[in-house]
Amino acid sequence: QVQLVESGGGLVQPGESLQLSCTASGSIFSINGMGWYRQAPGLQRELVATISSTGTTNYADSVKGRFGISGDNAKNTVYLQMNNLKPEDTAVYYCSFQLGPSFYWGQGTQVTVSS
Repeated sequence: QVQLVESGGGLVQPGESLQLSCTASGSIFSINGMGWYRQAPGLQRELVATISSTGTTNYADSVKGRFGISGDNAKNTVYLQMNNLKPEDTAVYYCSFQLGPSFYWGQGTQVTVSS
């Protein structure tokens, strides 16, 4: 059993920052990668950022230069630093861990960017 718990969402104004975190617990082994995805109302879930076990990162074009993903394998935690937030970043953000061949998802945390 693997459980992912996210935290750090909230309501912010445009231009402000937030940091999301996600910690995995349970039978954690062989973390192949971690990532963040988001889903806005009426839209499909989309990739925000991923980080591999070797530290290679990948970002959606819409967040490049504003968001940063990092991981702490010792703590089984992945972070998403979000700067210069825009209203179009409003969504439910989900973390994901790839353990071996399997993917696990968090429950989601709401991020709302509004003045």
